[in-house]
Amino acid sequence: MPHSVTLTNARVVTPDGVHDGWLRVADGRVSELGSGEPPAGPTHDAGGWVVPGLVDTHVHGGAGHAFPEADPEGAREIVAFNRARGVTSMIGGLVAAAPEDTLRQVAALAELCESGELAGVYLEGPFIARSKCGAHDPALLRDPDTAEFDRWLKAGRGHVRMVTVAPELPGATELIRAAVSNGVVAAVGHTEASYEQTRAAFDAGATVATHLYNAMRPLNHRDPGPIAASLEDERVTVELILDLVHVHPGAAKLVFAAAGAGRVSLVTDAMSATGLGDGEYTLGDLRVRVSGGEARLVDTGAIASSTIVLPQAVRNAVESLDVDVPEAVRSASSVPAAALGLDGAGRIAVGGPADLVVLDADLAVSGVMSGGDWVV
Repeated sequence: MPHSVTLTNARVVTPDGVHDGWLRVADGRVSELGSGEPPAGPTHDAGGWVVPGLVDTHVHGGAGHAFPEADPEGAREIVAFNRARGVTSMIGGLVAAAPEDTLRQVAALAELCESGELAGVYLEGPFIARSKCGAHDPALLRDPDTAEFDRWLKAGRGHVRMVTVAPELPGATELIRAAVSNGVVAAVGHTEASYEQTRAAFDAGATVATHLYNAMRPLNHRDPGPIAASLEDERVTVELILDLVHVHPGAAKLVFAAAGAGRVSLVTDAMSATGLGDGEYTLGDLRVRVSGGEARLVDTGAIASSTIVLPQAVRNAVESLDVDVPEAVRSASSVPAAALGLDGAGRIAVGGPADLVVLDADLAVSGVMSGGDWVV
């Protein structure tokens, strides 16, 4: 592998816009952006888009493994599977579990954060509404508890990045404030909250809406609920599962129109079946059947996670929602990275890490660079 390489014939998506020309990588970092004749040395013809390594902040598994299994080797396979497909930063997502299991899972994922394989730990449950539990086991849900949250923080050793809370539950406001005061992002989701309750949660410090539309009180013109509250609040980043199963393209277009690409975070919510095809799998302790790439709980038929990898969400945004390529890319890179405070991730800048993805004319991944080394 060359110690340095220049990517030529490139349309580089940067925080300031699209740079047409070349990008030089040296010692694992972006060392220079330029136009015209590239510097002497090894080159690679990008032949199109060069975008930041994508950032998935809501993913539970892939390649036959799941983060809740708390198996380090399995988790590494999830990371490697995603990295080879253009996701160079990701948060390990957990689902509702018994208190002792949650602590074990958080501690196991913290080790992978310390080794640099994960960018943090995300707890989607257990402080969510039973009526909107989605693919979480309702028997494992409980009211927000700051004492339990403190135990997560100790087990996570500074790597707990985000927690989802249903604002209407007793103790939710205290939990949100505790999260924010400890540098953890509080998200609103899996909720029956009213518009007013959701606004109060944002005023208390919550800054993310968990997979907008899904597992939350629906939008109604006399009862706007969490969807309207999230879309209108400039402080809030809204997650969107853009597999074209969880959310209809028309509803997804509304999110981009109302919030703008700068507040939309594309996520996969992917499960262990991702990359494996149809069959029966588990999510936490629940059985899931995948058919035609669509995952549903065996017992209830409810949608259970997705089976896509993040670059597919980018293509869907461009092809089905008519979002510009740079905006779609930012919604899967710099926006989620900023929402969770992941410094350096999801953006191409001189001096920054060389986590790069090369996309062909069809927006398929043709090359992936992580830390200046080619993965694909």
